[in-house]
Amino acid sequence: MVKRIVNNQLYQLTLCYFKEKIREPAVIFWGIIFPILMSLGLGIAFTQKSDTIRHVALISADTGSYTMILEDDKLGDSEFRIELMEWDEAMVQLKRGHVNVIITQEDSIFNYHFDPMNPDAQLTYLKLSPLMGKEELPEQASQTEVDPLTVRGTRYIDFLVPGLITMGVMFSCLWGVTYNIIEARSKKLLRRMVATPMKKSNYLIALITVRIVMNIIEAGLLFLFVWLVFDITIQGSLPALFIIFLAGNIAFAGLGIFLASHTSKTEIGNAFINIVSMPMMVLSGIFFSYHNFPDWIIPFIKPLPLTTLTDGIRAIFIEGAGFAQTAIPSLILAVTGIVFFTIGLKIFKWH
Repeated sequence: MVKRIVNNQLYQLTLCYFKEKIREPAVIFWGIIFPILMSLGLGIAFTQKSDTIRHVALISADTGSYTMILEDDKLGDSEFRIELMEWDEAMVQLKRGHVNVIITQEDSIFNYHFDPMNPDAQLTYLKLSPLMGKEELPEQASQTEVDPLTVRGTRYIDFLVPGLITMGVMFSCLWGVTYNIIEARSKKLLRRMVATPMKKSNYLIALITVRIVMNIIEAGLLFLFVWLVFDITIQGSLPALFIIFLAGNIAFAGLGIFLASHTSKTEIGNAFINIVSMPMMVLSGIFFSYHNFPDWIIPFIKPLPLTTLTDGIRAIFIEGAGFAQTAIPSLILAVTGIVFFTIGLKIFKWH
């Protein structure tokens, strides 16, 4: 009899906790929706399709483009879009991740220029080199040579580091601001602050200020590490870099205040943060160029705050950009943060 009661308690407790979990939106999101979204996003970017397009720059005084198709029943067909451009433009496109291989032609020899540490560039070279010299190209050639690009600004690590810095800003602001506010509200700590003469704006601005200072320290330490290990330098304007970095912090901190303004459950807060941050982490060109995605989705990716911040900081790091190139993105980020902060302050609740 006692054993039956114990077993019944175990069953009821198990059933109770199961119902409690499945009724939480965060559990449904993390367990079902989030894996589907991640597989969808990464699948679109990386899955081998019959119409995979690889952009290659061919140095020429002319303009235009040529298309070459490599048919492969096992690995899928690959389409190479060879765009004619001058060397300076090709280097800019390479740094931005729009192309990963540059081809120059001297007499009957094609020279391939790419980062040897970039596996996608190596794959492009291996697939494309047997096709060179066919009728699709304006001139014939029969030999190839590889000239590795190891100068600063053209390596994959140069592309990656600005993305890591901006991703750190996003996660730091969203988790450091949003989650802390929601957790304090769920523990009834914010309720006690109502009795004090403290203003909501002062409380929120203090949180943002501390987070920005921490982000500056974290980004500085990351840059110091990659400078010592990988010899990465900042080729553009340092004041412009500081301004767009600050604007990016304002944007994500303001967004964090907005997400935390009316939520009292940490589970829901977790879902909000990840619904906002995870798609941008996949789409915004942190680890690979967002031009890997289909052309129809690019106009939706570019306006994302993380894309705007990453493109701006990456331009300063590896393209030598200054105020002229980053003024508008900085303004957009700052205005975005101020708007979200204002709305979040207006609807903010202590309990």
